[in-house]
Amino acid sequence: MTPLLITLSLLEIGLVVAVLVFYLVRIAASLRRTAVLLGKVAFGVRAIETQCSSIGPSVLTINDQLTGVAQALSGLTGLAGAARDEGSRSEPSGRR
Repeated sequence: MTPLLITLSLLEIGLVVAVLVFYLVRIAASLRRTAVLLGKVAFGVRAIETQCSSIGPSVLTINDQLTGVAQALSGLTGLAGAARDEGSRSEPSGRR
């Protein structure tokens, strides 16, 4: 009976090791595929970075120009408000 138990225990240990090896090999293959895909993603991100590198300086130029436009519009709204106030003073109060 003892030799049978020893044999079954060794068989069970061998089976557990075989299952562990099988799943470790599958995990390693999955990690290899993931590494390849991450390499492709990194390459794509670098390409996008290269293509978008000229946007930064252009945005700064546009912001500077829009700041000037905003200041000019602020002055115009002040003039329009003053003209409106002046116009409302000269009109009779019943006509709005």
